[in-house]
Amino acid sequence: MHHPPNLSARLARWGLVIVAAYVVVALMLPLLLHLGLLPDPAAGVDNPVNAPPSLNHWCGTDRLGRDVCTRTLAGSGVALQVVALAVVIALVIGVPLGMVSGYLGGGVDRLLVLLMDTLYTLPVLLLSVVLAFLLGRGLPNAAAALCVVYIPQYFRVVRNQSVQIKAELYIEAARSLGAGPLWILRRYLLRNVITSVPVLLTLNAADAVLVLGGLGFLGLGLPESVPEWGGDLQQALTALPTGIWWTAVFPGLALFVLVLGLAFLGEGLERWLSDG
Repeated sequence: MHHPPNLSARLARWGLVIVAAYVVVALMLPLLLHLGLLPDPAAGVDNPVNAPPSLNHWCGTDRLGRDVCTRTLAGSGVALQVVALAVVIALVIGVPLGMVSGYLGGGVDRLLVLLMDTLYTLPVLLLSVVLAFLLGRGLPNAAAALCVVYIPQYFRVVRNQSVQIKAELYIEAARSLGAGPLWILRRYLLRNVITSVPVLLTLNAADAVLVLGGLGFLGLGLPESVPEWGGDLQQALTALPTGIWWTAVFPGLALFVLVLGLAFLGEGLERWLSDG
């Protein structure tokens, strides 16, 4: 399928710019806080509560007097940490399992496929909610809850590719020359299946940002003191009908733009690979 010229490149470029901007903010924020150029996102005792945007507080303050702008910026670092940890762990577990399952076949393959298909059929948010409830609140626990959700996706993609690749003549030739399964997996299968990983990783990251926000909104994500967009949106919900819109708009907008950037990046990479 052919797409408009340069569309994939433009999507990937815009997505990369957006994601890079969030990464820069996450890296620079601790230094800006240390230098006192921005107010502490967790402290608000000396600030007016529910103050609208002004020169002193560009995005206003929340019900505890905390600066909404700083909390929104700090939320980017929290989201990137949790999501990166979750999708990377899912990748590290899902890719090898998919390769082994697809290459070996037999009982190992049937058992792994049954387990992964069971996890895959469960709604993403529902499964993450159950896991987050069992594990409790906290950054590592939130990452673990998200990680389990995305392992089956890597597994399914990589397993299907491995089944096709192991039937190739060069794999048969390698086996006839005495190459062991581990050598074939590392030398041939990994090289071929790894090309699909960047697309899946970026799309999973976009989905994980939304799921993390959903967990925070339900009160199952991170502790209330941690700047996290979903939790801040949940706290802003009661104030929204009274006209205090800024406590919901800015975290929601930050979440939306990051998801959009990751989706653009993943879509651009997918179109570029398919066109190529």
